[in-house]
Amino acid sequence: MTLQAGVFIAYFIAVFAIGWLSMLRTRDEADYWIAGGKLGWFTGGSTLAATHVSAGTFVGTVGVIYTAGWSFGWVLLSIPLAYWFVAAVLAPRFTRVRQLTLPAFMEARYYSKGVRGLSALIALIATVVYIQAQIVAGGLVANIVFGVPEAWGMVAFTAILLAYTVIGGMIAVVYTDTFQLVIMVLGAILSLPLAVRQVGGPSSLLHMVESAQPTVFQWGNLPSTLLVTMSLAFFLGTIATPEKLTRLYSMKDMPTIRRGVFLAVVAILGLNLIVFLIGLCAIVLFPRLPTGDMAMPLVATAVLPPALGALMLAAITSAMMSTVSSLLIVAGSAVSVDLYQGFVDPDAPPARRRWVDRVGIVLVGTVPVVLLLSGVGKGELVQFIVLLFTALMASSFAVPVVGGVFWRRATKEGAAAGMVGGISAAFFWEALGPESIHAVVPGFLVSLLLWWGVSLVTPPPPESAVEPYFQKHPLEPGVSP
Repeated sequence: MTLQAGVFIAYFIAVFAIGWLSMLRTRDEADYWIAGGKLGWFTGGSTLAATHVSAGTFVGTVGVIYTAGWSFGWVLLSIPLAYWFVAAVLAPRFTRVRQLTLPAFMEARYYSKGVRGLSALIALIATVVYIQAQIVAGGLVANIVFGVPEAWGMVAFTAILLAYTVIGGMIAVVYTDTFQLVIMVLGAILSLPLAVRQVGGPSSLLHMVESAQPTVFQWGNLPSTLLVTMSLAFFLGTIATPEKLTRLYSMKDMPTIRRGVFLAVVAILGLNLIVFLIGLCAIVLFPRLPTGDMAMPLVATAVLPPALGALMLAAITSAMMSTVSSLLIVAGSAVSVDLYQGFVDPDAPPARRRWVDRVGIVLVGTVPVVLLLSGVGKGELVQFIVLLFTALMASSFAVPVVGGVFWRRATKEGAAAGMVGGISAAFFWEALGPESIHAVVPGFLVSLLLWWGVSLVTPPPPESAVEPYFQKHPLEPGVSP
């Protein structure tokens, strides 16, 4: 057995152990889906950061920088602004009524089971897209570590994820996320100095990069309009994606949420900066790769010492697993809580609900693998798959979620029209629109116009639906209806 394989086996054993112990702490559905709503700032911030830092960071960001140059780094500046908005503007109102899922919030605010069902279906569709990106990266890592074909690696990677997520639910996800964030930080921090040393040290890094790829620091490798609109996609997606919004329900109060979000921002920006620099090193070390997504795994295997390389690959795997497990919780809850319990059997006994909870996670986790093995989505850069998911989420949920807690007049008809119109416009633009403008722009604008316009011409919402989000809160005297 190689050292890398041994490290991975130990890593997977630790993940399974956390999942098993979490199962013993899971007493009801609130524990399973939102960890009981009792997380502290460190575990809450860690799971938020680990959910955000995915294959899109460790594989995708490096891949885009390798392919298109440094200008993509400007897109990442939208991330701290988005989390400030979440903590300072959205969360104080959004968390006043705790729910198990984002579609449950949509039903409460928009007084409609139909809106809840529509939200769940959209979350399922978009989640399948995002999980595909992580599974592609998982196949790459499995091929490098164990020498198996990428297709087998994708299947094995998904099976491991499904196992510990199904066993322990959100409690397992939270504590594996915390463990995985530590692995990510250690792997990135320890790897950067050695990668920089391989290219001659900090003083020669930029010169070596320009020699290997003269256009890497030029503005224009990606159109300016695309960079700006991708930044908008990251911003809107961060404030509207279900796996992040449910983290707000998981933390126990607003001071905890603010501290947790601050921790997440520090971790996310630090890791992005490190992988950005490692991406520049990869340009020098491997100047002619067939795809930029291979850059980070190759740095781990061909540049770093075996033990550290194994840790770096474990960090990449942690990034993927922490994100997919969070997405599986979102998608599984959409199937079980929002669709099955909401429309099929509202009075299902607890034992049957727990069974459906787990079946929902397995079903949703299986679909992306089947699609990839069928050739759907294969060959795309990981980061661009991630951005498509972000655009779909932003086009569907950003307006009705944020607008719903700041405009009393928003109606169920407006929410439904905004979600359907937004995601349809984003899909249409992705297929037929010019590549210089990201699909999030037409999706968001169509969603906003339909949500606002249809709300104005339909009966106003009942006071019981809007009052919880607009009444003055005793800890927030400045909030006004």
